[in-house]
Amino acid sequence: MRPSSRWTSMAGLVVGAVFVASACSAAVATPAASTAPAGAAGLTLASTNDPTLGAYLTGLNGMTLYLYTKDTPDVTVCYATCATNWPPLTVAAGATITGPSGATAAFATISRTDGTSQVTYNHWPLYYYAGDSKAGDTTGQNVGKIWFVMPLNGQFTAPAPAASPSASSGY
Repeated sequence: MRPSSRWTSMAGLVVGAVFVASACSAAVATPAASTAPAGAAGLTLASTNDPTLGAYLTGLNGMTLYLYTKDTPDVTVCYATCATNWPPLTVAAGATITGPSGATAAFATISRTDGTSQVTYNHWPLYYYAGDSKAGDTTGQNVGKIWFVMPLNGQFTAPAPAASPSASSGY
């Protein structure tokens, strides 16, 4: 092998190794549960209308967004297995969030304990449901009587519990 060919081969190996190393580190740096592209400058949400549920928020690819009634304003308690089943809607720090027309409440972000920024609407942290497989699915609605689609107007009222017959009603 000629000396110039050896140097060309060595340079090619070094460039290839650097390329592989940077690709691996980039893959590790992207959170698996992230629902928005890393480094995204903004996120635009949409809405859909259901004859039963009314107008509600949708996120990426038209997937339904939910709220968790165990959360408190601007605070999430959904981590670990909960966040696997209900992936939080996250954005890059400082990203702008644009809501659909008809959205009357404010969008913001909160910091999660893992350092990511979760999107909120009217102070409710937003989530997807792992059980939804396509746009328009609402299989997370009323799961455990604590998960609900996020209404477009941002005003959530828990459904009244089903009436149970009382002893004096004769039912």
